Amino acid sequence: MLPDPRTSPVYIGSEIYRGSTYGPGHPLAIPRVSTCTDLVRAMGWMDAARFVTAPQASPAEIGTFHDADYIAALMRAEAEQAVSDEVRARHAIGAEGNPIYAEVFSRPATSAGGMMLGARMVAGGGIVHCPGGGTHHARRGRAAGFCYLNDPVLAILTWLELGLERVVYLDIDAHHGDGVEAAFVGETRVLTLSLHEAGRWPHTGLVGDRGQGSARNLPVPPGLNDSEMRALMEQAVFPLIAARRPQAVLLQCGADGLEEDPLARLSLSNNAHRHVVAWLRENVPALLVCGGGGYNPWSVGRCWAGVWAELNGIAIPPRTTPVAEAVLRGLRYHRAAGRNPPEHWFTTIADAPREGPVRDEIWRLAELTRAEELPGCAKTIGDERGLG
Repeated sequence: MLPDPRTSPVYIGSEIYRGSTYGPGHPLAIPRVSTCTDLVRAMGWMDAARFVTAPQASPAEIGTFHDADYIAALMRAEAEQAVSDEVRARHAIGAEGNPIYAEVFSRPATSAGGMMLGARMVAGGGIVHCPGGGTHHARRGRAAGFCYLNDPVLAILTWLELGLERVVYLDIDAHHGDGVEAAFVGETRVLTLSLHEAGRWPHTGLVGDRGQGSARNLPVPPGLNDSEMRALMEQAVFPLIAARRPQAVLLQCGADGLEEDPLARLSLSNNAHRHVVAWLRENVPALLVCGGGGYNPWSVGRCWAGVWAELNGIAIPPRTTPVAEAVLRGLRYHRAAGRNPPEHWFTTIADAPREGPVRDEIWRLAELTRAEELPGCAKTIGDERGLG
């Protein structure tokens, strides 16, 4: 029998992520979900009864969003560890940063299965954390941005199929949640909110892009600090969510906005992520939290473990347990930051706050996000201030 997420939060994970890698040199050649799971257990925050193993989604379940020929191509790519030139060009499997690797179908299918299960579990209320989910770039028939299956879309579709009529998707990854936004353009039951770094791949999500009213985008300038993130949340995002009165919220909690991440230029501490989680925990009836981007194993693992603590109302101690410290010291990272990691990456879960001044463009972005109708000069403002 599955645990009841209305009683206490449930953690959905899988051992498929342990040792699974996109290959040498790829940004996802690092342990992330397994590090989070190991830290949660090592800190004493995991009741075994609240851990659920993610099932692998079936082709039929995946087919509620993805094209049948694309699903078949992914399955063949895993079985044969190769694709034809035609498949590579058509589906971007084995191309554009989306390599063929040992679990190229079964790993994303497990993420999809975990997210769809999590959506079913919280449809009547409660909290589920599924750090293996969050692959928000994938399209119906094409891989994109290291994402093969769009598990947030599949989770939201699960809610809609169960009869939910007011759903919010909040994405705080450093990269625009383009695949999710595109999937629900014009869908009145779903509001997508994406806060992401302006000018970064996939170069979409301008401040004026509304997706026929179904989306709000907050493209932020490089160097975004904790104070600025908090201002945007409290002045714009949280009021929008509250006004929507959602029956369920899906939070894509990508960790690549943290200052230590090599693929973005934001300057957040992991306190910013926990601030978002804390508000959602107290203000929405059903919450599904997933992972997403994040390419430094220490910053990702510590962030997502801290998110689990916040979901449970656990105060994070100033120092890790000896077992958790051993987990963190055992990580290996071949980018520059891995050659001389600072001591606090081993001994703490919570970062030191990264506060700072709130720039004028942040206040302006909050104002534009709240507005029902954007002024015609919105994109010009974005261009001038780095918001587009």
